Amino acid sequence: MPDIPIHDWPLAYESRLAERPPSAIDLVVIHCTELPDLATAREYGERIRYDDSQTGNSGHYYIDRDGRILRFVDDLRVAHHTFRFNPRSIGIELVNLGRYPNWNDSRHQLMTEAYTAEQIESLLGLLRHLRDTYPGLRWIAGHDVLDQRKEPSSDNPDLLLPRRLDPGPMFPWTEVVEVSGLQRWPDTGTE
Repeated sequence: MPDIPIHDWPLAYESRLAERPPSAIDLVVIHCTELPDLATAREYGERIRYDDSQTGNSGHYYIDRDGRILRFVDDLRVAHHTFRFNPRSIGIELVNLGRYPNWNDSRHQLMTEAYTAEQIESLLGLLRHLRDTYPGLRWIAGHDVLDQRKEPSSDNPDLLLPRRLDPGPMFPWTEVVEVSGLQRWPDTGTE
């Protein structure tokens, strides 16, 4: 039993997501929702995006601004949260505006909302729980480091912007890496 409260709120399609053994998990990916609130993030996660599997995009855990932790997808299911890294990782989403609602506008790429102390405290507790549960868990990375694809800006199609900037410049990497005991994934995107 974890020493932190985790509220299960499984997505309707959770049972259709691929299963994996505990030994497959060696990476945690930190995201920010880039949405205004948890309700909007839930609605986004419920959307079916893949016709073949009837599943959508979602992290495993969501941490609201008040520190409440919700599990949308069981750890031993492969959630769709980070291109190419899903089979080995657990995705943790922190509710945060990010660049909302102008994700692809080159004039609005600054992320300025700070993460709350409650979110970071809950994140550290969740990381402790995951390390205790999965002995092979070794790495931690931001979504931005693992997915470096670019796409045309909505205001200037000749300008390519990073698809992902999360968790962004307001995320306290030094504290999280130090306390979590996990190693930061190299910026090259490889081990």
